Amino acid sequence: MNKNLETIKSLNELLQGEYMAVESFNNFISRLDDEGIKKVFQEVQKQHRENIDKLASYIQDIGGQPNENLGMKGKMGDVKLNMDLGSSPDSEEIVKKAIEGETQGINMAEKVLRGDLDDRSRDIAGEILEKDRRSIDKLKNLNKN
Repeated sequence: MNKNLETIKSLNELLQGEYMAVESFNNFISRLDDEGIKKVFQEVQKQHRENIDKLASYIQDIGGQPNENLGMKGKMGDVKLNMDLGSSPDSEEIVKKAIEGETQGINMAEKVLRGDLDDRSRDIAGEILEKDRRSIDKLKNLNKN
């Protein structure tokens, strides 16, 4: 049972990161004027929402309770993001901040993956990690245009 609690705790950390990503993308999207960039940001946000659904369901399937609020860390991150972006950031700055946030999320997911997870939990965390890496590629391509 103790191993399961550790797994649930790790997966909930990952879930928190996904919620933080959705919130950050809400912030980014509301500041974007370029419809093309906005569309890519919405796709990335949709991917994070799908990750949340998958993680929350799995946590419940293994007998845990998904921690579905941002918590203090998430709220502080949101405040910091608003301060970093200022009142009228340009699209390039928003994309840069989004890439930074996605990179932090990947680092967190890698940390969770290095933890003591069962095979199924490791597969789910690995899938999320892979999708987040693809999201970074999408965002990086925006700054090339």
